[in-house]
Amino acid sequence: MERLTRRAVATIRENYHEPLALDDLARSVMMSKFHFIRVFQRTTGVTPGRFLSAVRLHEAKSLLIHSSLNVAEISARVGYSSASTFSRRFTAAVGLSPTRFRRAGRCDTLEGPRITPAPAGSGALGSVAGTVRTPERSRYPVCLGLFDGPILQGQPVAWTTLDRAEAFELRSVPPGAWHLHAVTPGARATGDQWGDSPLLVGTVGPLHVDAGVRTRADVTLRREDWTRPPVLLALPGFGSRPAAA
Repeated sequence: MERLTRRAVATIRENYHEPLALDDLARSVMMSKFHFIRVFQRTTGVTPGRFLSAVRLHEAKSLLIHSSLNVAEISARVGYSSASTFSRRFTAAVGLSPTRFRRAGRCDTLEGPRITPAPAGSGALGSVAGTVRTPERSRYPVCLGLFDGPILQGQPVAWTTLDRAEAFELRSVPPGAWHLHAVTPGARATGDQWGDSPLLVGTVGPLHVDAGVRTRADVTLRREDWTRPPVLLALPGFGSRPAAA
């Protein structure tokens, strides 16, 4: 089954700019649509549709930084028929509009994400504490946050930047189910910009956080591989790179 899922992921990465229907992807790996969705999600953590959307938006990030195409042209280039739909989804996932991302990314002025505040009157909050571990030595900080899904996108409910892979605690976390995401450049950096390095990433979740309770969660960072949807959130210094093949 992994071989077939890998083939489907390769199809998405190679043909993201074309209309890709779920039925077509399922037929390409000789599965029924519903069985294909289950197998794909078990391997990648997300549905085929969400994986495709993440690949399209990730490629758009790269084009915004490295090309002179305007937003409408980039929207069409990555498979969107509506520039307004593209801009809305890009802004929600990346945290900046396409125009602001292009300006900030080219000037290296990207900032950390905005935190979604707990609703007024939400009562007692929880916390998440643990340790970030990495099998590779990295001289770069680790970005760490709690999000509402398995893709690193949108606004976190808690966020911090560590000097290195080490112990952490995220406080004032609203009760609920959250995914813990951590990311740092890899050890084989060749330049001063984080964007020159391969990413080390880790995800744990969903974590169920209760009011007044400290939830324990350790996360191990590993190199991006073909099973992971791309990191979409705009992060300071990370630039934009091709997704893992």
